[in-house]
Formats: sequence, C-alpha cells, structure tokens
Amino acid sequence: MYQVSYIKYPMKFIKPAGTSRGVLTKKDSYFIILRDMDAPGKFGIGECSLIPELSFDNVEIFEAQLKRVCRQITSGEVGLDVEFPDFPAIQFGLETALTDLQNGGNRILFPSDFTMGKKGILINGLIWMDSKQGMLKQIEGKLAAGFTILKMKVGALNFKDELELLQMIREKWKEQKLEIRLDANGAWKREEAIEKLNLISAYRIHSIEQPIRPGFPEDMAEICETSPIPVALDEELIGISSRDKKEEILATIKPAYIILKPSLLGGISASETWIQLAEKLGIGWWVTSALESNIGLNAIAQWTATLNTTQPQGLGTGSLFANNLPSPLTVTGSRLIYRPEKSWNLSSLKF
Repeated sequence: MYQVSYIKYPMKFIKPAGTSRGVLTKKDSYFIILRDMDAPGKFGIGECSLIPELSFDNVEIFEAQLKRVCRQITSGEVGLDVEFPDFPAIQFGLETALTDLQNGGNRILFPSDFTMGKKGILINGLIWMDSKQGMLKQIEGKLAAGFTILKMKVGALNFKDELELLQMIREKWKEQKLEIRLDANGAWKREEAIEKLNLISAYRIHSIEQPIRPGFPEDMAEICETSPIPVALDEELIGISSRDKKEEILATIKPAYIILKPSLLGGISASETWIQLAEKLGIGWWVTSALESNIGLNAIAQWTATLNTTQPQGLGTGSLFANNLPSPLTVTGSRLIYRPEKSWNLSSLKF
C-alpha cells in the first residue's frame, strides 16, 4: 500500500521573467510525497509544475484533481500505473516520485556518471525578454560565466529592435564563438513568419522554436519546409498523448528538431516516446526544463544524462528562483553539475 500526499509551493522569481505571453513573477509547484507503508521511513518526491497559459492541465481544477488522485491511490481505489492524459503535470509528478522511491528515496532516480559527479551536462544560457540594453547585459553576463550557447526569447520587442540586437551580438561575437538559439513562443502570425525568418537568418541562427502558435500543422509544415533557419517544435507537442497522434504530427510537420519538456508532456515515458518517433523520422531533439524547482529539474537532468546525447540541453533554469530548494545541482561554466557531496534541504516543505 502507498500513502500519497502533496504540498503546494509557490515559486518566486528573483527577477521578473519576460516572455511573449507576459511577465512572470511567481508560479506554483506541487510536490507529491509518496511512501510505501511497508517502509514508511523512506519517501519519493515528484513535482507538478504549472506555467500559466502554457500547461495543458486545467489550472482552475488542478488542485482538486491532485487531491482526488492522492486519495484514490492511498485508498487503493487506483494504482500508480493509472494514466492522466488531461493532467500531464500530475503524471510527471507521480512517475518521478515513484522512480525516486524505487531507487531508495534519496533523490537519485537515474544513477549515472552525472549523479556521481564525474560528468556534467552541456546547457544553453537563457536570455529573457527585456529592453535591447537589458538583453545585451544578460548576454554579456552569460558569456562571462562561460556559456557558448544562448537561447533568446523573441516576439515581444519591436521586430526592428530584435534585428538590431541580433546584429549587435554578431558584430561582437562570431558564429564560431557563440551559438544562438531563438524561441518565439508562437508569437508570430503565419503570413509574417517566413519574411521574419529570412531577415533573421542573416545572423547565422542555430534554430528557432515555435515561430507560430500551435494547432496549425499545415501552416507549420510549410514554414518548416521553406524556412532558412531550422525550426523546432515546442508548444506544438503539448497535449498530444496518443502515440499515433504524435507520429502524425511529426510526419506532417517534419521539423528539424523537437523540444522535450517532460513535466508538460506527461513525464519521462511520454518524452521517450517522442524521442523514438523523432529518431525514426530523422528529427533531432533536446530536453528543456519548464521552470521546475530543483526537484523537477533534478529528475529531468538525471534522465537526460542517461540518453548519451551531445546536443546542448536547456536545463539552466534552477537559478531563477529566490526560494528554490537547496540541492546538489549547480551550474559551473556552461554545464549543469551534480555534486554528490552537497545535501538536499527540504526543510522548507514542512512535511
């Protein structure tokens, strides 16, 4: 028998995080605590992370649904293998809490050279939307810290200002010194996307995520076919739970890359299905965290480390929060490192 409970934990940003959807100052996470009643001294912990206007989960009824799930599993009404396609955040939280518990309840979910502190994960630096000067200052800070790959949000500034910023960047840092990935978060209209991509391509961009909003596969397929910049799908993958539908989306759109955010896609197993289908079709991929605390980031990073990919990952979001949970995760230069000599501190969760 399992006992399942949860703790709501509001995450507070150190600095407001600007996206094309607006500015975030806080977001809610819910931590699932899973105990095996035959060994109640141990527990697994998983995170349900919600992002306003992005998560597929119904935010209005989320906590009520989570409470119901905890009660049903604890009572034995349903098992831990139950699936929640309409609540991918709950699926991710339960899956990772169980993996943690099954591996001893010590936050080592996927043992590897990463968790032994022998090998780090190459990551990109994230540049949030700001004024031109504000973004340039962020870039200088990331480069000074040792990053050579940057991911920049576009779609909120005046497009002319964004072009000028890219020009300023390339005048200071050539392609060999700095790889630039862009993320439009679906901010552009279909009829303007190709023209903007053609103009941006002059600045030797590695890729661009989600140039138009999801839900228009034929339009996205046309953009992927004609874009001078490789296109990556991000939001397009959210809410797709059936394997057949996943394969249909990839075969129709034919993107260069897909971006995997396990807490938004329904967990590790769901993300592995996307990888299998993408590789079958010759589509590249990388993994990105989705504003989780160190609990969720830890699970995602440990899993990613087992995938034997050399592609830089998007796992550098742990330093965004003022009240993140102290953990062995740290960013050194352009790598996410797990330092096993450092301890977890979950005392602020009060359970």
